[in-house]
Amino acid sequence: MTAAAPLEGLSTEYPFVLPRGYVDSSGVVHREGVMRLATARDEIAPQADSRVRANPSYLTVLLLERTVVSLGTLHEVGGYVIEGLFASDLAFLQDLYRRINQEGHTRTEVDCPACGHDFTIDVAGDAPGES
Repeated sequence: MTAAAPLEGLSTEYPFVLPRGYVDSSGVVHREGVMRLATARDEIAPQADSRVRANPSYLTVLLLERTVVSLGTLHEVGGYVIEGLFASDLAFLQDLYRRINQEGHTRTEVDCPACGHDFTIDVAGDAPGES
């Protein structure tokens, strides 16, 4: 039996740009990164972590630590990085995680506040923010 060919067009990694960015100990701001699709193990394993049992909100940190594969020039994106994000960047990554793992894409429909015209944007793209 031969292995099935990979699905054409299946995206498993999604580049993003944080609205504000992670500021490392040297003062360098890291905004561009990549998040991969979560696996079943990514969602199951953190449930046994004592930090999640003590504080269910910590699940977000562990899920993002497992699925954010790069951020700027950082060598590793550990829990300390996720914990050090500005709240707006954490919310951005939570939304991105939900979109790629539940909806399968990073696009969303929006209305122009000036003219009311509907159009599609890619929320993982370059977002305005402060660095």
